[in-house]
Amino acid sequence: MPTYYIMELDQNMAETVASYMPDQNQVARCNWLSEEELQVYSSTFEKTGFQGGLNWYRCATSESYQRELTLFADQCINVPACFIAGKNDWGVYQKPGDLEKFKTSVCSQAPEIHLVKDAGHWVQQEQSARVGQLIIEFLEPQRYLGH
Repeated sequence: MPTYYIMELDQNMAETVASYMPDQNQVARCNWLSEEELQVYSSTFEKTGFQGGLNWYRCATSESYQRELTLFADQCINVPACFIAGKNDWGVYQKPGDLEKFKTSVCSQAPEIHLVKDAGHWVQQEQSARVGQLIIEFLEPQRYLGH
């Protein structure tokens, strides 16, 4: 597990992740989120807060929510499924064997798995054109009508 997910005992979160921060040259080369686009996100979060994003963590660490989610344990997805993630997103590999399990036993129909090159955790922003293309291809009606 990368250090930036397991903090050093003598450091707080900011101190732990500081060494992973990009330098000014790396920031200047970043072209997947323009200042204008960043302003859209910033102003939206300014208005609405970030509660939705935080709720995932609340549910993921709550015993009561985890108990409720067991209702869906061992259920199979019985419709066409598509999984899109960044190839550089460690979350894809966070629980060894989960991606293989998804491919073989979570879906009754063989799911499409796409690990997008040159993208990490924010694949939909980092490679938006490729993600859009994959979604459109997945939704094409002829794929499921035998044409």
